[in-house]
Amino acid sequence: MSAILVVNSGSSSFKYQLIEMTTEEVLASGLVERIGEAMGHTKHTSAAGSAELDLPIANHTQGFQAMLDAFETNGPSLVEHAPVAVGHRVVHGGKRFFEATVVTDLVKINIQDLAELAPLHNPANLEGISAAQHAFPAVPHVAVFDTAFHSTLSPAAYTYAIDKELADRHRVRRYGFHGTSHKFVSEAAAEFLGRPFGDTKTIVLHLGNGASACAVSDGRSVETSMGMTPLEGLVMGTRSGDLDPAVLFHLHRKTGMTFDELDTLLNRGSGILGLSGRGDMRDMIAAANGGDADAGAALDVYLHRLKHYVGAYAAQLGRVDAIVFTAGVGENTPLIRAGALEGLGILGIEIDARRNESSERGARLISTDSSRVAVLVIPTNEELEIARQTLAVI
Repeated sequence: MSAILVVNSGSSSFKYQLIEMTTEEVLASGLVERIGEAMGHTKHTSAAGSAELDLPIANHTQGFQAMLDAFETNGPSLVEHAPVAVGHRVVHGGKRFFEATVVTDLVKINIQDLAELAPLHNPANLEGISAAQHAFPAVPHVAVFDTAFHSTLSPAAYTYAIDKELADRHRVRRYGFHGTSHKFVSEAAAEFLGRPFGDTKTIVLHLGNGASACAVSDGRSVETSMGMTPLEGLVMGTRSGDLDPAVLFHLHRKTGMTFDELDTLLNRGSGILGLSGRGDMRDMIAAANGGDADAGAALDVYLHRLKHYVGAYAAQLGRVDAIVFTAGVGENTPLIRAGALEGLGILGIEIDARRNESSERGARLISTDSSRVAVLVIPTNEELEIARQTLAVI
């Protein structure tokens, strides 16, 4: 048996999966949330069913104890399925981490140092690592970085055109995110098409509340839409995506908005929420279909930006074998898939309306048989990708 425990830790919660790597079967999954509040909450799902519990959880260490108690009570046994390693999602690896890495004290120091680039994520990821090391002290812990897959970007792709010395001193460049998902999905697309991963050119559209595009050429990320932070690129649930930087100067001068207020505006009060008043894509589409003008305009902006990136990445790749939709919106919203690729027959892209509207789940083809570019829907599985990379490292 070779089970891997995968942990995705936030500041007040963490998710986990125990995966048996021989079969890649999920033996158990769960969520520990509301850490540090008056009353915490756990949910644990295994072959025995789902069990939920409310109890005080003061910190992540107590959260991991609650997880261990859930395994003991509801299974499976961590004696029979003892994890050989724990894989951790870490958001920002900067320029220092370009592959999954066994966690050492030095690695933890570097993750903390990179927290200035991801202040909401890296410290929380570290809390999860420390708590997990306390719960599982005898096994290796592996950090898998969201940015790592994009370490293959060329200088032309990752460089911002500002003063070079200033940029170097303050680590200003494009890093990209969702790399674990982009790697999993682009590799799965090559397998679906029966092509070698090293000879496949793919555009992956990871569309959830956070959204990013990635051009993958022969197994390597060569372009991606998110930048130094996850704010750049596509229109998202609450993030603006691409924006003229002078907008910030203008708003500051006109309204007196502070840097923190502008940060909050662009990250939490923009995107489809800012345009339509609705932060959930399903609600926005329902409103647009009902004749709401703001929701309809927001949908147009969202699709316009998507199409822009598809065209730009097709130009960068030179040849496109597949366009792949993934994540919550990408996997479940036929209107978005059709709208993003409408009118792109010039690139050899033809959507089959019946296939696109099908209620089928799992990896599937939604383009016509005559389409020069395959259009696929492939569910992402970041936990499995983290587990695979963790097992490969150890």
